[in-house]
Amino acid sequence: MSSLTSGIGGGMFGGSSQNTEVSSVSEDQLLAAAKTSDPNATGSTSVGEVAAGCPRFIVAPHDNYITFYEEGHVGDGMSVTQRGEITKTARECQVEPGRVVVKYGFSGRVLLGPKGKPGNISLPVTVAVNDSKRATIASDNVKVDVDVGQDKPIAYFSTVRTITFPIPEGSRPGEFELVVGFNSKASGSG
Repeated sequence: MSSLTSGIGGGMFGGSSQNTEVSSVSEDQLLAAAKTSDPNATGSTSVGEVAAGCPRFIVAPHDNYITFYEEGHVGDGMSVTQRGEITKTARECQVEPGRVVVKYGFSGRVLLGPKGKPGNISLPVTVAVNDSKRATIASDNVKVDVDVGQDKPIAYFSTVRTITFPIPEGSRPGEFELVVGFNSKASGSG
């Protein structure tokens, strides 16, 4: 069984397939959704509902943004170099005997701060798969590279990846959840 849910248009598309390739989630769709987000929004997404046969995909409540500061000035609002936010998510899954293949994606933006300089920034993101007891059974560490320009103080990013994890006999994929968030322990962040 294959299903898709998305924070970029809502809804759920269902169908069946013998193929483990899942391809409806795309970086282009997520990037377009990030660019049309309300600029005053605070990095939230509407995904998280339970779709039949697919794990939930949520943004960690306190890790939906990351702020980088000048060295030695963590917490000083006038020393912010960049701030990254995850604003949209989407996922689809393929359920097979004993395992689930989830193609997931997320998008967002990077804002140049008062002390920010144009250039490339690498955002550290972690995606964890948790079981019904909230134990992490699989994870994926992602580095998202974004170019921020002096003339364009807001840059957008999107990433799509696949993660596969086992499900014990008698378990349902809906008992699991994927959680995406920035790694708040990254150097220079606070």
